[in-house]
Amino acid sequence: MKIRHIFILAISAAFLAACNFTLAADVTPPPNYVPPTPAPTLGPLYPASAPDIANGKIIYTEKCAPCHGGTGLGDGPDGKQLPVTVAALGLPETASTASPAKWYTTVTQGNLDRFMPPFVSLNEQERWDVVAYALTLHVTEKDLKRGQELYENFCVDCPAEIFRDQKRMASISNMELAQLLHDGTSDFPALESKMTEGGFTELAAYIRTLTFAPPPAPVVDSATETPIAAVAGAGTPSAEATPLDGTAQAQVTPEATIEPVAASAGKVNGLIENRTGQDFPSDLKITLRGFDHGADPAAGPQEILTLEGTVNADGTYAFVDVGIVENQIYLAEVEVDGLSYQTEFAVVPAETTELVLPDIIVYSTTEDYSALKIDSVQIYFDFATEDIAQIFAVYNISNPGDKTILIKMGDEQKVPFIAFPEGVEGLGYEAGQDSAAFVPTADGFAMPPSETAYSLIAFASIPKAKEIAISQPVLLSIGRLSLFLPEGVEAQGAALTDEGIQTLQTTNFHVYSASALKAGESLGFTLTGAPKDNTAVAPDVTQNKNLLIGIGGLGLVLILAGVWIYMRDNKKEEETEEEDDEFEDTESIMDAIIAIDELHRAGKLSDPAYKQRREELKDALKRKS
Repeated sequence: MKIRHIFILAISAAFLAACNFTLAADVTPPPNYVPPTPAPTLGPLYPASAPDIANGKIIYTEKCAPCHGGTGLGDGPDGKQLPVTVAALGLPETASTASPAKWYTTVTQGNLDRFMPPFVSLNEQERWDVVAYALTLHVTEKDLKRGQELYENFCVDCPAEIFRDQKRMASISNMELAQLLHDGTSDFPALESKMTEGGFTELAAYIRTLTFAPPPAPVVDSATETPIAAVAGAGTPSAEATPLDGTAQAQVTPEATIEPVAASAGKVNGLIENRTGQDFPSDLKITLRGFDHGADPAAGPQEILTLEGTVNADGTYAFVDVGIVENQIYLAEVEVDGLSYQTEFAVVPAETTELVLPDIIVYSTTEDYSALKIDSVQIYFDFATEDIAQIFAVYNISNPGDKTILIKMGDEQKVPFIAFPEGVEGLGYEAGQDSAAFVPTADGFAMPPSETAYSLIAFASIPKAKEIAISQPVLLSIGRLSLFLPEGVEAQGAALTDEGIQTLQTTNFHVYSASALKAGESLGFTLTGAPKDNTAVAPDVTQNKNLLIGIGGLGLVLILAGVWIYMRDNKKEEETEEEDDEFEDTESIMDAIIAIDELHRAGKLSDPAYKQRREELKDALKRKS
C-alpha cells in the first residue's frame, strides 16, 4: 500500500454538501503562531505562464485522484484510509470560493494537520497546472457554453486582457469574479443592468478559462469526447463519455467499458410548496440533477445529467423524456430570494418510468433569530494536552416557526446566537453530522423550519490552571445543559446538579447538568482537579472514540476540530534536530501511520501501544517535512 497522493485543501464535505457544511471554512491560527518547520518557498502567487489544464489533468490523475477521487468528490481509495475527510474539490461550494493562489499555497506548503505533505516534487508551473485543472472539476460543459454565450452577448466592452492577467485572476475566486462582473470596476462596466436573467456564475466560469493555455491541436483520428451534461434525455451515456474540461468521471478505456443498463424514457416531477405568502416569479427556474454510481457501487456518484425547467404556477414541475435507470439518484434545486433550496435525494426504483421527487417547501425569511430554540447543549472538556484545555460545545437547535431564519456571521465569522465562554479562544464551528440541512448564504447560512434538529459544534481552547473559572453567556434560552468532564475533574457552580460518574463505552465521565437557562443569564462554574486517568481522554482526539460516541456520533466533524487543536498545540514545542533514519521519506511514514490505524481497527494492536507508536510516527513526519 503506497500513499503518494495526499492533495489540496481541508474542508469537511458530505455528498453535495447537502446535509453538512463547514460554517467557518478556515480556522484562523492564534496570534504569534509559528509553524514547526520553514514552509517551502512559494514564489509569486500567480503563474509565470498560462496554466495548462491538460498537463494538470495528468498530474491530478497520478497524484490527486487516489485521495480526492477522479471527479473531486473526496472519494478516492487512498483518501478513505485517512483518519480525516478529504476535501471535495469537485463541489461548487468548495471550489467557487477558492482562489487559485490559495490552492497553490496549500499544494506548495502542504497541510500536515490533514496528512498532506508539500508537493515539492512538482515545479511551480506544474503546481499551477494542477490547481487550474482542479478548479474545473465543479464546472460542466453546459455552464461553460452558457458562459461563453453571455460573454459574447454582454461583455463586448469588457477588455479581455484584464481576464488574461494572471496576477489579478489568481488572487480572486470565481464567486468574487462573478460579483465584480455584476458590480463593475474602474476597468469595465457593471453588467447588472444588462444581464437581468442572471448567469454571472457561468460567465465567471467561462472567463476563468481565458487564463488557461490554449488546448493542443486535435490529433487526427482521435476518439471524440462528449460532455455528459450535454446528453439530456438520451439515456445513460457510455462510460467513455468525458467532458473536455474533465468535470465528470475520469475517462475509461474501451477495454474497461461495461455495457450500460438500458434507460427508460421516463418522467421526473415534483412540487414546490409556496409558504412565502407571495407568488413565485412566473419564470422561476428549477434544475434537475442526475447521478450514477457506475459499475462500482463503492465509488462516489458521478453527475450524468443537468436539466433546467420552469416551475408551473401551481408549484409543480416536470421533466419528460428523461433517460432513467434503476438505482440512479436524482434531486432538484430551485433558487428563491437568493436562497438555494434542494430536494432530498430520490433513487430510481426498478421498472419505473416516473420518479416523484420529495417536495420542496419555500418559506418567507427573517433575520430575527429569537424564534430559534436551543433544546440542549453538551459541553465536553479535554485536559489531555499539557497546557491547554480543549472545549467542544454541541448545540442542538430547532426552528419551530414558519419562516426561514437568516444568520449573518459578519467579518468575524461568529454565529450571533452562540457565545463562547468568557476568556476562551474561540476557534470555529462545524455542522453536526446528523443536523438538518443548513442553507449556505453569501454572508452566513439559513435555517428553514425543520422537524429535524440543527446541530452546531463550537470548539475553543483555554489555558490550564489549578482552577479554571468558566462563565458561559446564554444568548438564547437553553432547555438543558450538560457538562462532561474526565473522571477526577469536578465542577462547582450554584446552578449545576451533580449527576455523578457515568460510563460511556469504557470511559468514565463526571457529568453535571443545568436546566431552563434563560436568555441574558450567564452560567458560572469553576473546574478543579485533574483527570484520574489521563489515558482516558486521548491526546489525539482523532482516536478518542469514547468521546466521539459520547457526543452522539458526530463523526469526522469532531475529529477535524480535535486534530487541528492538538497539532496546533504540538507545533509550539521545540523542534528536534535529530535525523530520523527509520524512514526514507514522508510517504513511508504516512504508509506506516495508515498501517497501524488498520491494525488498531482490527483489534490487533492494544490502545497504549497504538497511541504511543502513532505519536512517534507523527513526530517523525514533522521532522521529515
